[in-house]
Amino acid sequence: MQKDLEDKFLKEFEKNQNIAHKICRIYTSNQAAHNDLFQEITIQLWKNYPKFRGDAKFSTWMYRVALNTAISLYRKSTRRVKTQDISDVAYKISSSPYDDTEELQLKSLYKAIHKLNDIDKALIFLYLEDKPYKEISETLGISSVNARVKMNRAKEKLKQMLNP
Repeated sequence: MQKDLEDKFLKEFEKNQNIAHKICRIYTSNQAAHNDLFQEITIQLWKNYPKFRGDAKFSTWMYRVALNTAISLYRKSTRRVKTQDISDVAYKISSSPYDDTEELQLKSLYKAIHKLNDIDKALIFLYLEDKPYKEISETLGISSVNARVKMNRAKEKLKQMLNP
């Protein structure tokens, strides 16, 4: 039973791990912080996987857990966050390196996204992932109308930052 659960989790995680890498990219500014956040997201996903009911797609659930983890750590960034040791399961998770060679335009976009508040970051991230407003609102726990309004405001902020 535990082995089946573990195998199922690993299969889904490996298929969707770029979600975690992208969230790490948005919420961190260096490789060490990226690696720490990726590890913490992985731990939180594994700890919460037994509670995953399958009401939504695994990727949608993963977005929610990963974003909540990133936002929680981001808000606590004024103090050192103690992470759990993953060494006992790290050998089971194959992590492909994240390609960090982005075009100048993409770097500018990320730089602008870094300046947004945590909710706007999440909205823009999900928008860039081509998620429909219904899924964005479910992931963030807000209404569809609220998601649209906040999205328009966040886009406007980004436009102003990128084209002053």
